[in-house]
Amino acid sequence: MARHDPYLDHLARVPLFAACPKKHLTLIARTASPLDLAAGTRVIEEGTPGREFFVLVEGEASVTKGGQPVATLHPGDFFGEMALIEHTPRRATVTAVTPVTLLVLDRGNFWALLEEVPELAGKILIGLSRRLNEVAPPSVG
Repeated sequence: MARHDPYLDHLARVPLFAACPKKHLTLIARTASPLDLAAGTRVIEEGTPGREFFVLVEGEASVTKGGQPVATLHPGDFFGEMALIEHTPRRATVTAVTPVTLLVLDRGNFWALLEEVPELAGKILIGLSRRLNEVAPPSVG
């Protein structure tokens, strides 16, 4: 009997991976690493280089921008997905409000996975396009 990866459900809710079939989500889950952090720990800091993508599995985290509260993250929420694609500064700070468990995927492992499974790139591009359509103003395309 196949073992169910507890992180598959979390990854399936991430728009970047929404077009990926279960076999690809399984590969992504195996590439990612769980990380437990104490309450009060800064997960990412605004203005610093982004290298990882995070899915919040357990706990609660706060998002601030310019020191001002922006959002509260709960299990299933994610952040830092653009760091997988390009090396840009973080646009906000995320701090653990409670102890948290995160699923972390770093850029190096992500790109290695795309080289190993090239068809995964097309699925991720579909997910990225959908995500951009959700957050970007309408275009003439």
